[in-house]
Amino acid sequence: MQEYERKQLLERVEREGATVGADIPETITVQDEEIDLRTFVFEIKRRETVPAGERDRVERAKRNLRRERTDRLERIETGEITREEGEELARSIIGIDRALNALEGLGPTDLEREQQAQQAADTKRWMSFLKKALGRADDASTRRGR
Repeated sequence: MQEYERKQLLERVEREGATVGADIPETITVQDEEIDLRTFVFEIKRRETVPAGERDRVERAKRNLRRERTDRLERIETGEITREEGEELARSIIGIDRALNALEGLGPTDLEREQQAQQAADTKRWMSFLKKALGRADDASTRRGR
């Protein structure tokens, strides 16, 4: 592969929005183990939250996918590969990125924290409303005017 072709592939992989329209690979081999990646991602995303028992599995999958992405990127950067091999590596990296984006959007603890924060804010607004409605606002000027 020529140097300019290698640079084009690297630029395509790192381009903002490279995953738009990209498909998650059906299967992928990570550390000599074949994974049904698309099925795994859709199975996890189908749930509203990731159950506690599955969180470790999802985090482990994300770590392994990041490692595999780095390995494939290094093969493009430094390896003696053909243009066709480079194209296939670039497609697979973009597919891995797509899967990682889908899995990263699953912040189960963030959802729980967000729900708790929303409940706390609702409670605070309700208490503020009740104080005002009952004439118990903490503003001293409001009390003096009455």
